[in-house]
Amino acid sequence: MTKTANPIPPGYHTLTPHMIIKDATAAIEFYEKAFGAVKRGVLNAPDGKLMHAEIQIGDSIIMIHDEFPQMNSLGPVSRGGVTMSLMMYVVDADAAFDKAVKAGCTATMPLANQFWGDRYGKVTDPFGHEWAIATHIEDLTMEECARHAEDAMKLMASK
Repeated sequence: MTKTANPIPPGYHTLTPHMIIKDATAAIEFYEKAFGAVKRGVLNAPDGKLMHAEIQIGDSIIMIHDEFPQMNSLGPVSRGGVTMSLMMYVVDADAAFDKAVKAGCTATMPLANQFWGDRYGKVTDPFGHEWAIATHIEDLTMEECARHAEDAMKLMASK
């Protein structure tokens, strides 16, 4: 039996984050509250651990599974710090940031207009993953961005 399949499955993009989380089931429930995630499917291992799950936030799919220490598959809590950051563009960064914090995320970088043209801030979820939340507010060339960055660095150095 031969089937023809699209090399990139429908709904996916070229790059798909795959998060390793201590207590992935609780994380999925949290992401539903904090980020409006929609659960696409869950596959449990015979021992009950979450072997594979997919959630969707906006137009992006994220794969998730529980830690499997015997395979050195550990999340940020067990590793002792952030192992990656997820960048989420939204229509209203202020509302999304507030929703995430109210759901239980810790604000780690206050939301502010940034030199690269985004209103941007960071939160860390209770499972140790860092989420950058942004709304793009200004289109800049790389040259304009470089000038704005230089000005921002001078301002930070003077404080």
